[in-house]
Amino acid sequence: MKKLVFMAYGLILLSLMSTVTHAATSDPVGQPAAAITNKQWLNSEPLSLSKLKGNVVLVEFWTFGCSNCRNVEPYVKKWFDRYAAKGLVVIGVHSPEFQHEYNIENVQNYVRKQDIRYPIAIDNDFRTWTAYTNHYWPAMYLIDKQGIIRYLKIGEGSYDRTEAMIQTLLMESAVN
Repeated sequence: MKKLVFMAYGLILLSLMSTVTHAATSDPVGQPAAAITNKQWLNSEPLSLSKLKGNVVLVEFWTFGCSNCRNVEPYVKKWFDRYAAKGLVVIGVHSPEFQHEYNIENVQNYVRKQDIRYPIAIDNDFRTWTAYTNHYWPAMYLIDKQGIIRYLKIGEGSYDRTEAMIQTLLMESAVN
């Protein structure tokens, strides 16, 4: 009997924990994008999402030591090259996972060697990561011309779907 009561108590706790976790990681799609307030940037002066309204913005959380991030990188670079002139702004938010990734010189060396030309916000304090309630590397948030998150892709894959969403958002009117 004690074993059954203990198991039931455990199931109730597990259920409560999953409810709290789900509430804390609610879907950001349809919500206004959080500001990117990092002070240190590579390839750009600090950018403000409020000043980027009228553009489509791809915010990618990444770190140079993440193999999944490295696999996504060629696609992000291709989209930057292909769509920047049409109104796409790509912002890489470098949020380190391991100690050596906090070193700005290591990030600069990686960005230079990989010829990453889009703006990179250095998020060593996880300020932007936290503002987005992000939990993953890589994670890509597509923000429409009004500043609303319209798409979230976590991890690798679905490149055609992501590009189709970029194209759709670029075709939308800046004022709704």
